[in-house]
Amino acid sequence: MIDKIRNCINNEDRKNPLTDDQIAGKLGMKREQVTTLRKRNNIPDSRERRKPHLMRYLDELMKENPGMTELALTDAVKSNGYDVSRFLVRQYSEELLAQQGVEGKPGKEGKTGSITPEDPFYHIIGRGESLKSAIMQAKAAMLYPPKGLHTMIYGEPGVGKSDLAETMYNFAKQSGTISEKAPFVAFNCADYANNHQLLMAQLFGYVKGAFTGADKDKEGLVERANGGVLFLDEVHRLGPEGQEQLFYLIDKGVFRRLGETTGNRKAIVLILMATTENPDSTLLLTFRRRIPMIIELPSLYARSLPERFDLIVGFFSKEATRTNTLIEVTSEVVRALLLYDCPGNIGQLWSDIQVSCARGFLDHMIGQSERIKITVDDLPQHTRKGLLKISNRGEVESLTRGSLEILPGSPIGKPLYKEDLYSLPSEIYPYIENRYLQLQKQGMTDEIINSYIGVELDNRFKKMIQNINKNSRTLLKSDLANIVGSEIIDLVEKMLKLAENRLNVNSDTLFYSLANHLKTTIDRLKEGKAILNPRTAQIKEEHREEFETAALMVSLAEATMNIKFPEGEAGFIAMCILALSDQTEAEDEGRIGIVVISHGHVASGMSEVANRLLGVTHARSVEMSLDESPENALDRVIDAATGADEGKGVLLLVDMGSLVTFGEIVTQKTGIITRVIARTDTVLVIDAVRRAILPGMDIDQLASVLEENPKFITRLAQKDYPENTKRPRAILTVCITGEGSALKVKELIENLLPGLNEQAEVIPIGAMIGDTKEIIASIRKSKDVIAVVGTINPNIPDLPFIFIENILKGSGIHQLRQLIEYSMTSEYRDLAAPEEKQDTDLAHMFSPELAVFEAGAGTKEEIIEKLCGMMIAKGMATADFTENVLAREMAAATCIGHQSAIPHADPRYVKKPAIAFAKLREAVPWGEHPVRYIFLLALPEDGHQMIQQLYRMITSEGFERDMEQVQDGQQLLELVRKGG
Repeated sequence: MIDKIRNCINNEDRKNPLTDDQIAGKLGMKREQVTTLRKRNNIPDSRERRKPHLMRYLDELMKENPGMTELALTDAVKSNGYDVSRFLVRQYSEELLAQQGVEGKPGKEGKTGSITPEDPFYHIIGRGESLKSAIMQAKAAMLYPPKGLHTMIYGEPGVGKSDLAETMYNFAKQSGTISEKAPFVAFNCADYANNHQLLMAQLFGYVKGAFTGADKDKEGLVERANGGVLFLDEVHRLGPEGQEQLFYLIDKGVFRRLGETTGNRKAIVLILMATTENPDSTLLLTFRRRIPMIIELPSLYARSLPERFDLIVGFFSKEATRTNTLIEVTSEVVRALLLYDCPGNIGQLWSDIQVSCARGFLDHMIGQSERIKITVDDLPQHTRKGLLKISNRGEVESLTRGSLEILPGSPIGKPLYKEDLYSLPSEIYPYIENRYLQLQKQGMTDEIINSYIGVELDNRFKKMIQNINKNSRTLLKSDLANIVGSEIIDLVEKMLKLAENRLNVNSDTLFYSLANHLKTTIDRLKEGKAILNPRTAQIKEEHREEFETAALMVSLAEATMNIKFPEGEAGFIAMCILALSDQTEAEDEGRIGIVVISHGHVASGMSEVANRLLGVTHARSVEMSLDESPENALDRVIDAATGADEGKGVLLLVDMGSLVTFGEIVTQKTGIITRVIARTDTVLVIDAVRRAILPGMDIDQLASVLEENPKFITRLAQKDYPENTKRPRAILTVCITGEGSALKVKELIENLLPGLNEQAEVIPIGAMIGDTKEIIASIRKSKDVIAVVGTINPNIPDLPFIFIENILKGSGIHQLRQLIEYSMTSEYRDLAAPEEKQDTDLAHMFSPELAVFEAGAGTKEEIIEKLCGMMIAKGMATADFTENVLAREMAAATCIGHQSAIPHADPRYVKKPAIAFAKLREAVPWGEHPVRYIFLLALPEDGHQMIQQLYRMITSEGFERDMEQVQDGQQLLELVRKGG
């Protein structure tokens, strides 16, 4: 029989060799027989037999046509008779280039910059695109004399912080910054976060007797890393004392072991750190100042589809090499992996691909096929939802024109991932192979073996996902406590222990959803609102065990909170359990999309919190600059809604009533069903996302449950809303930054006036740029604005203004109560504080004594401290002025473009209005932008017009050119008079 097989192969078309299936068909054999005989006689498969012929032809083409694009190469190969995919052409052409020592890909010249194949960063996917800036920063940090710069790597779980740190270490060795034998010591601060003493002992070592059990001296990680690199993962888990000791090591190069009271030890260590949390909000200011380089890695969602495609191919290539078997991936699988929501980023993408390969490998073993074929059935359930997505259709089609065929050992890029967390055990494939042979010897049929091993694999996968969930949610419970309160956190932990004992649920995943739901429910009950669940009877009948467990959980909550819950609450909790447990995942149903829209940088923060707490990437955001018209932002809203749509409609949460018509326009232009609620706050966004992903939820039900009387559903659904209904009342909070004190003032007012949301909506807006009066006028078209509260008076004659300091003192709250009480009468406008005439001459705010020219570059904080010190010394500001400016800068960088920034503090720290100025020789990083011109504002509460004048001057044509000529205080004053 083997002779017949050889005869078929000898007579085949060399460009398109016969597969085992085709040979079996010609000879009337089973494919498994052909595969077994071919392997036994060391005959290559069809791909290997075609490869040398195709490689020779490709080599000729590329030498004759250097720079030929990937698409042109594929067309030329196909026209010559080869039936191959574009991906295979790419694989082989890259292999040829690698053999020749040539950099880059066909048709993508210049993408890799100066990175050569010998460079440690060369194999990182995205090196010439989304990660180009990060890699440039990483290289600069390692090359900086004499021994590199201490660096912070910031990004979501699974984006590859650990891998980047190790690559930086390898680059430092290659470049000679550290020696070839220099150590690389990695430590995860979260491992000992609950034991500060043990954490310090691990880092710095200890002496005998330092604590109970310390029976001998022991060196720490700092000493082990001496002369090399110390990598601290999750450094935000390092407490204040640990941060202080670490920056003392950075500053002085000395440290002490735990328990030592005299003498210092020396160590030369380059410190790389990683964190998933915002360094500005989780690390001491004194510590952050010692970290000169911060590298932010993008999430998978922020990377392009071609990059995600390369990552997918790279991971499948790894599995092909691990199994030493060709892997065929159907186009539907590629489409799903390109588009599904992947909150664990690149690490989760890899683990999901490993899961599919393990299942495909099992089928390969049972069928004795020549290749591992990955179909949609092999994908984890949650990844299949990517097939429902309709975004980026043209780009997706170009990447998924046919199946991928991936050979073992193909040259691939190296993705960034964290292997120890997301990878399956290295022995998973041998385990499947050995287990199959073991069960086969026991006389089991292939069908039974498939089922048996399949269950074992599922259990392994569930444990791995639970491990990922556990590790990716570090600190989130403490984050959530700030939103729902510690009492509810404690209650939910008790409720979930009860559920764990009765049901097979992932309590860690359920925790965040249940805590937020409980907070919302309790608030509604305290406010006398009804809790109705139309699906209670259905759930009670169809899911009795879950409902009974939920009822016990509700009883526990009633006893703890001393509140009586309606029966529908047990139905809601049962729905949470069903939606988020492993056993009832919705079958490709799709979900309601959520898009949050705001003026200023508010929407992205609320969306990020909701996504992180619920473990999804569901909420999307659109942010408008403060002077931007709604029309200009509409295209971005349409793009966001299109990307969010999964077939069940999109809910828009907007921060002001003037944007309520966006839903109608989106529906008209795209056909997507939309509803709009003109209210945004963090709890509402979390609740919206939590409910949007529940199975069976429709968009009208979602809008209704989020808004007691959904007044702000888009006009396409407003048929029953009377036209003569009085406009809803609103209170505006105003500050310069737009996301700083305005949002905090909103929260303060709502805390001081319980039940305020039933009487008036509080809307935060900013006054940093644009015409605040126009923004307020736009809001007043749809709302009855009864007062403005804040730090800057917009000076609208018929609109009362209350200074934030009066709110804190109590008199402002009394005034606000009066305004709310009398807002329906003509008298309430008289309650406004009398308007004071403000000095609007901007030039009067400047003084040559408060101006610095051609200052040497320093950090942002050092520049601010210098200017604030001048203000305080001249009696312009209080001693607390500097601290308040820095605090505001931490909340939001005050760069406004044109190489300019306007740091500022609350007016209560201002003694005499003034503006200090600094012109730097070189620009310094200020948030995301470089800055050379700093205007430090110490303005009165009614300084809104001066801010607008300053903004007009900075954004005027020729400003930067004019500033180049300014060399002293007098020239600055002339420029201000001219442009102010």
